[in-house]
Amino acid sequence: MWKGKQRFYTYCCWWILFISSNLVSAQAPIDRKAVVNRHRISITRFDSLSALTVGNGAFAYTLDATGMQTFPEAYAGGIPLGTQTDWAWHSFPNKGGYTFEETLREYVFNGKKTAYAVQDHEAKRKQEATDYFRSNPHRLHLANVGLEMQHDDGRLVRVADLGQIHQQMDLWTGTVTSSFALDQRLVRVITAAHPKMDAVSFRLEGPLLESNQIGIRIRIPSPTGLWKDTGINWTYDSTQQSRLARHKGGAEIYASIDRSHYLIQMQWNAAADIYEVQPQYFVIKPGTKGPFELTVLFSEQSSKRKVPDFEKTRLASAQAWKKFWMSGGALDLSGSLDQRADELERRIVLSQYLTRVQGVSPTPPQETGLTYNSWFGRPHMEMHWWHAVHFALWGRPELMKKSLDWYFKALPNAEKLALRQGYKGVRWQKMTDPWGNETPSSIGSFLVWQQAHVIYMSELLYKIQPSRKKLNKYKELVFATADFMADFLAWDSSSHTYNLGPGLIPAQESHDPLTTVNPTFELAYWHWALSVAQRWRKRLGLPEHPEWKDKIERLAPLPHREGVYLAARSAPDSYTNPQYLRDHPSVLGASAGIPPSNGLDTSIMNHTLNTILEKWNWQTTWGWDYPMMAMAACRLNRPEAAVEALLMPVQKNTYLINGHNYQDTRLTLYLPGNGGLLAAIAMMCAGTESDPGGKAPGFPDNGKWKVRYEGMVKIF
Repeated sequence: MWKGKQRFYTYCCWWILFISSNLVSAQAPIDRKAVVNRHRISITRFDSLSALTVGNGAFAYTLDATGMQTFPEAYAGGIPLGTQTDWAWHSFPNKGGYTFEETLREYVFNGKKTAYAVQDHEAKRKQEATDYFRSNPHRLHLANVGLEMQHDDGRLVRVADLGQIHQQMDLWTGTVTSSFALDQRLVRVITAAHPKMDAVSFRLEGPLLESNQIGIRIRIPSPTGLWKDTGINWTYDSTQQSRLARHKGGAEIYASIDRSHYLIQMQWNAAADIYEVQPQYFVIKPGTKGPFELTVLFSEQSSKRKVPDFEKTRLASAQAWKKFWMSGGALDLSGSLDQRADELERRIVLSQYLTRVQGVSPTPPQETGLTYNSWFGRPHMEMHWWHAVHFALWGRPELMKKSLDWYFKALPNAEKLALRQGYKGVRWQKMTDPWGNETPSSIGSFLVWQQAHVIYMSELLYKIQPSRKKLNKYKELVFATADFMADFLAWDSSSHTYNLGPGLIPAQESHDPLTTVNPTFELAYWHWALSVAQRWRKRLGLPEHPEWKDKIERLAPLPHREGVYLAARSAPDSYTNPQYLRDHPSVLGASAGIPPSNGLDTSIMNHTLNTILEKWNWQTTWGWDYPMMAMAACRLNRPEAAVEALLMPVQKNTYLINGHNYQDTRLTLYLPGNGGLLAAIAMMCAGTESDPGGKAPGFPDNGKWKVRYEGMVKIF
């Protein structure tokens, strides 16, 4: 009898140990190469949503199934074939003589008269001024570099003429190998981008080279100045010019449009010629039967640089990507019994690649990265958290720091914005450009949740690598940001609290700025960020800031009704009015990236999450809403809900074969979704500062998940 009980107890202990051991940080190092290689991308047909990208974070080249940008029109409605960089911007001449002041409209909020740059549709002149400053400056498409192929009878090749498509993206080396057949003759193209230069290299092989039916097209598109620019505008006027200069083994094209100038340098390995077909349209014709190698280097400098050859580019790419994958965090879900594990791991690996290749530059990225222009190619600063924070949480803080330091560049314009509106400190722009200029917007000008991001990222950098040097470097940003946040609050004599609003739109953009008061997420974020700024003063040996202290202590409480947090105090019908059941369920942000602040009650937030899951209009959401839900669920100790949120089967949570977070036909990729996914996974693995550690709290402890992770940072 005793022996039977002993066996039963031993079995139970073994089973408990087995389950708990499945959800722990990696003991033996993860085989990172094996994880990455499991998710190599293989493409066997032309699909406009399957375009791949090579690049270095500040330069990107997006290619079709031929390994180059051969069919840009065919991909324009999917993932467009762009060539973009951080430094290439353009403005059309201001022929109307518009001034930014013409976009301003006066409002009175809390007894204070102030001016906001908005889209005025009533007066023709003001609307024209608004349109000009929204679309200028815009990011440039540098050039389309593709194959130009002909049939035996001289007809140009179309997409339908190619067969035997096979393309593979080697994520470990950042190299794409593509092959296809034309008239039964094979072509093979290897594509790689240089990790330190704005350069892309190609190696072409195959019998088609011998027939003189293949060339390489360099075509410079004209900017459209439209909200969406996919790089296929081939109409020109006298303001756009280019000049070709040949030399032994290569050539240069000096390109200019208005006041924007750049250089395209080309270097090849064998006999070839280049000629101009028509303005802005050049073709390189290889004169070799063997492999033909070409590197195209883009530069904003007029002086020539040494162009790396294909092999140097390929090796440099492989070394840089290996260094990236071997640094920072890693996650291995192999061995999991849950059928969702492989798809989740695929999304994670591809999101790491895409955010690294598209969004690591001195300027915060646009929401479509360096692939094509959306919102005229401009950064949206409320998205900066989603673009950048995951790098630090995955143990790569130096990549977050690249764009964090942009705030110093934007500081003078942020000071001017706060001063114009009658506030202390700096008010961070929402929709901006590399120089921190403001953009007129009837929504963006009233958003405020981007304000606290710089404090969040500065604190995260300090947490990972504490030093007085870091405190001194970022204190100007932290303190000036907090000065505005404190001054922006308004005293409510009836409740004896400080309110947020009116005069703002919360992250859920379906609220009226004229009436919105005390949105839950922003109240929590304000409380947390001001408290962190106060902590920075103490670390530097400075006394507490009395105004900050007063406003932290008497900040309005988070609004709730019938046990559920409201979107805002001014929206008591948050869960009955369809207007408030759409767009971002941003109330969950109060329990996502920041710890419980301003008296947040987790039981009320639990009820709030349940209500949102039951009632929300998911078709109106955006890609980062699902990671935000996952983080909120993780903090509420609901791991199954966290996993379900990340894999919710709705269109806005779609991840394409190339890893892009698809939204709709207008916005076919959306990098905040990829960045948000990575931030959520870091939280689900490493947990929060209040978690004991050693276990992945965001994954169900049910024996179906085997979660091995390393190198991740606990979230606040």
